[in-house]
Amino acid sequence: MHQMTLAEIARGLADKKFSSEELTKVLLTRITQLDPQLNSFISLTEELALEQAKAADARRANGESGALLGAPIAHKDLFCTQGIRTSCGSKMLDNFKAPYDATVVAKLAAAGAVTLGKTNMDEFAMGSANESSWYGAVKNPWNLEHVPGGSSGGSAAAVAARLLPAATATDTGGSIRQPAAFTNLTGLKPTYGRVSRWGMIAYASSLDQGGPLARTAEDCAILLQGMAGFDPNDSTSIDEPVPDYAAGLNGSLQGLRIGVPKEYFGAGLDPRIAELIHNSVQELQKLGAVIKEISLPNMQHAIPAYYVIAPAEASSNLSRFDGVRFGHRCADPKNLEDLYKRSRGEGFGAEVQRRIMVGAYALSAGYYDAYYLKAQKIRRLVKNDFMAAFNEVDIILGPTTPNPAWKLGAKNSDPVAAYLEDVYTITANLAGLPGLSMPAGFVDGLPVGVQLLAPYFQEGRLLNVAHQYQLNTDWHTRTPTGF
Repeated sequence: MHQMTLAEIARGLADKKFSSEELTKVLLTRITQLDPQLNSFISLTEELALEQAKAADARRANGESGALLGAPIAHKDLFCTQGIRTSCGSKMLDNFKAPYDATVVAKLAAAGAVTLGKTNMDEFAMGSANESSWYGAVKNPWNLEHVPGGSSGGSAAAVAARLLPAATATDTGGSIRQPAAFTNLTGLKPTYGRVSRWGMIAYASSLDQGGPLARTAEDCAILLQGMAGFDPNDSTSIDEPVPDYAAGLNGSLQGLRIGVPKEYFGAGLDPRIAELIHNSVQELQKLGAVIKEISLPNMQHAIPAYYVIAPAEASSNLSRFDGVRFGHRCADPKNLEDLYKRSRGEGFGAEVQRRIMVGAYALSAGYYDAYYLKAQKIRRLVKNDFMAAFNEVDIILGPTTPNPAWKLGAKNSDPVAAYLEDVYTITANLAGLPGLSMPAGFVDGLPVGVQLLAPYFQEGRLLNVAHQYQLNTDWHTRTPTGF
């Protein structure tokens, strides 16, 4: 049962081959047995899961249907879930039980999805390795000595290890696509505003976007269908019709114009990954796609711009965690200043503190124009590059990451080295574009991903290309040894 995709589960439930309750019990047992070596979950919600599974079975017995009705999933632990700990991977929120459901959680619950638990993550989604979590690092099921990527590493590791078929995740600078690449999954960052951020605890509000992590593009289409849509509670939500993503998977790629940016293949890219990307290009050419070299000239400025804008927004968003209203509070504060200092000093980890300091500095008087304003101007140039490129091509293709997953602890002493691993993913967040990573092969036994980018609200096009690619390759079917 644990090897089934979301699509296969939907068919099995519809054909009454098994019940949601039976499947849920199998997966909960599997998580209990295998997750101690991965550390992919922060909280298991057995009682809720079995309750939701029984309810889904009853709905099916009454004639209801739906791809997510009775399907087991998990939520990244920054989506608020009513009455259940929502920690953001931080000591700061270790004791926080959300009083309401995030829109994404509510929508998926209404569709009949079964919540198995909350997955581990980099603290407040700040990291590319899932090593900054207060609950400990997550291990990559393909090699337990390596990172699974971040910040959605818990969701990625759990799905890759077949503990469940799919999970929600979020992407601020690549935090869905990079873990997908590192764990042989398909991960989709939708257009900014496509999925509601209400109840999704913020890191950088103009960059954060929720999306699906699964083994196949077909499964991502199913999960995104349940997540996407306008939400009046979220001022950044876009009132744009949500297409039937599954219905668009089988379109022909004949004549599809794919752009490959020359800037993607510089000195920083592992040549073995470059070769796998070229193989993917050839595969898509066989399916009728037309390849064209393009240029994204401002890509080189994206990382410094991102690492000014994101920390600036984080310093503002995280100012609410002050030891007064909710979250961690220090013991016996001497006065208000002591309460603030010690509560935040004890509650936040080193990486979060580093980014808050950088952000506060960039926004301070005398430096706002020099750093933050300049970074926003670069952001506009990055967006303009994409707009120009999409006048020539339909899709942009390249590597998801410059290197395969690194060893646990390898970049802890050099945060900038970890930041540089986001070079191919952060541009989509700066511009607000949809992006997808799909399995493209292996280097030294570790998975590699190919990234696809599309114009605004063209998630269906990304899923269509990925699905057709997956019908003609088998990378996505490989399972890590022992799982």
